[in-house]
Amino acid sequence: MAGDQEAFLSRWSRVKRETLAEAAKPAPVAPAAEVPEAPLPPVDQLDFESDFTVFMKSKVVEEGVKRAALKKLFADPRFNVQDGLDTYIDDYSIEDPIPPDLLEQLQHAKRTLFGPQPEKPETAADPEASGQPQAQADLPVAEEPKAHGDRG
Repeated sequence: MAGDQEAFLSRWSRVKRETLAEAAKPAPVAPAAEVPEAPLPPVDQLDFESDFTVFMKSKVVEEGVKRAALKKLFADPRFNVQDGLDTYIDDYSIEDPIPPDLLEQLQHAKRTLFGPQPEKPETAADPEASGQPQAQADLPVAEEPKAHGDRG
């Protein structure tokens, strides 16, 4: 029985070494047939349905040609559609006043909910209303910063 195991292990080891040796040999490489590259189509004749993959291959050496083809592709109006869910697409500099009928509804709701509000008359004591400058004594005085050593 011990002889059978040795024969089995020897055979297994030999087959394993042969398999590894065959795998290490480089596979014969068939000579690649030289495929002539088709000339690139003129960039000015490209449209959306054109095949742009030929411009993206690594064999296209000129970066300017790639850029011109991409510029032609993305100039199509299908790529210039703004997303309606974009937060900042509105022009917030345009003034949009509240319509008069909505203002009337708001005033009505204010009177209904809060009752009539007495109007505040303008008084001459109010310096802003009279256009006179405020007296210096009425202005708040800012405290001077304390020195680093002061603790009081």
